[in-house]
Formats: sequence, C-alpha cells, structure tokens
Amino acid sequence: MLFDVHAHLDAKDFEKDFDAVLKRAEENNVVCIINNGVDTESNRKTLELSEKYKIIKPALGFHPTDSEKFSEEEIEKEIEFIKKKKNEIIAIGEVGLDYYWQHTKERQKKIFLQFIELAEKTKLPLIIHSRKAEDDVIPLLESTNIKVVLHAFEGKKQLIKRADEKNFKFSIPPSVVRSQHFKTLIEKVSLQNLLTETDAPFLSAVKYQRNEPSEIKYVIKKISEIKGITVEETEKIIFINFKKCFK
Repeated sequence: MLFDVHAHLDAKDFEKDFDAVLKRAEENNVVCIINNGVDTESNRKTLELSEKYKIIKPALGFHPTDSEKFSEEEIEKEIEFIKKKKNEIIAIGEVGLDYYWQHTKERQKKIFLQFIELAEKTKLPLIIHSRKAEDDVIPLLESTNIKVVLHAFEGKKQLIKRADEKNFKFSIPPSVVRSQHFKTLIEKVSLQNLLTETDAPFLSAVKYQRNEPSEIKYVIKKISEIKGITVEETEKIIFINFKKCFK
C-alpha cells in the first residue's frame, strides 16, 4: 500500500483526465492521496473531491504565496471554517513560509503562527511549505508538540538533524530520482520519519513533466535503495509512519 501525503489534484492540470489519473494511482497500489488546499476555493474543491472519491483525503490550509491575495480578515474567516471542518479533514495544509516568491516575512509569520495554533487546538498534523524559509520554519515548530510533515524540505543538514530529532516527518517527492539534496535527505533522516508525496502536478521524476500519484512508486524504490532494504520493507515502514502521523 502506497501513500501520497501531499498532492494538488484540484489543479487545472488534471481537468481533462482526472479519472484516468486516479485509475493509474490505484493500479500502482496507491491507497490514499492527501489533497492539500491552498486558498478558499481550493479548500472547497478539496472537500468536494474527498466526498466523491474515497482514495482522496482532505487537508485544508493557505499556501503562503496565496495568502498574499487575501486580507487578514479573510484568512481569519477561513481559519474558522477549517476549525469547523476538523472532524472531516485529515490534516492542516498546505501552510508555512515562502521567501522565494514572497518577501513579506512578518505577515507570513503571523499567519503561520495562526495555523500552528489551529493545529494545536485541533490536534491535527500540519503539512508545511518552507521554500527558502527553513531557518525560520524549524524554530517556530520546535517549541510545539504538534505532528509536523515537512513537504519537499530543502533545508541544510543542521536543520534536517534538528527536525529529525524532534521526530518531524519528511515527505519525499518523485524528483528524488534526479535530486542529490533529496537523496541526502533520505540518508540523513531516520526511517521512521520518512513519508512519500508527489506534490502533483509538480516535482515529477521527469523534469518538466506533469506529476501524479502513481509516481509514488519511484520514491519507494529510491528510499529502499538508499536505506539498503527491500521495496516490501520500505512500503511496510512508510505504512506504519503514515498511520502514526494521520488518523
């Protein structure tokens, strides 16, 4: 059984062949896809997809770059909406900080802290985006007791070590087959802190190609190679990690 803990199947990239994408996922033994909302519209589409397709589980959040388009009042209103949906969702995400596309650091931190507080209150895992902001993200999370999933984490080795010691989970995308950083990440992180993701339609095993949940098989294979265990053992360990992190 394979798990994709971070995807965006509500993206326009999947409009033409959505059912075929899900069929390929199931044919490749994917049993759960966590779709991550990024704004108000995406959150509602995510809920709709989870109601229609059993394989899709909803995570609701606000991507740090998308939050720039909304007022503080609108974001607070969405946080209240997510709080009301806490029994219907599997996680809070995608949330975090992004200093690559946006440079409004203090506003982003304020919003991120609101989502950390929401995760503490709801006892739900937090799925984190941290592009070029890892130095701020890890310290903000270290003082909490929430379950943390670091999506496609690109931080330095020292930060990887700190996060691993806190038992934060690292979700690895299919682009690991062409990324030395993600290979190193797998080497450094404890097996019990690894998860698998696609970030579909992004981070495919093949550069510039659309990603989809069926590509989880490439992540499993790469983890097994680097950790020196069989594919079957890797799948069992990821299954245990998934069950411990999510409901």
